[in-house]
Amino acid sequence: MADRTPAVEAAIEGELRLLAPEVRTSPELLGELLHPEFTEFGASGTHWDRASIIKALAANTHRTGRPIVNSRMRGVQLADDVVHLTFDTESNGRRAHRSSLWRLYEGEWLLWFHQGTPFSVESPPEA
Repeated sequence: MADRTPAVEAAIEGELRLLAPEVRTSPELLGELLHPEFTEFGASGTHWDRASIIKALAANTHRTGRPIVNSRMRGVQLADDVVHLTFDTESNGRRAHRSSLWRLYEGEWLLWFHQGTPFSVESPPEA
């Protein structure tokens, strides 16, 4: 069950910032939101660490400036210092189910782990 604790709200706010084009192309702004031990299994199948995702996103100069559309974002606080978010995204016709773990680190909620799984509208409905 999703809950809206202050920790969940902080994680959602951080996740929404990460989806914004001006944050995604700024190494400084990205760095403010990613935990030092950040890892990701991208929707492309690529395994990213903190340095590689910052470099790849900042180098992506062909962005149109359109924000990534998100839906069904919900979260649950798993522990005092851990929040789990799930949501879907759509960008340029590509859709992905997303899962993020946010950890409290030195007083800030930072993205510690992220995974994206592609899906299509033809996918079977959820059980």
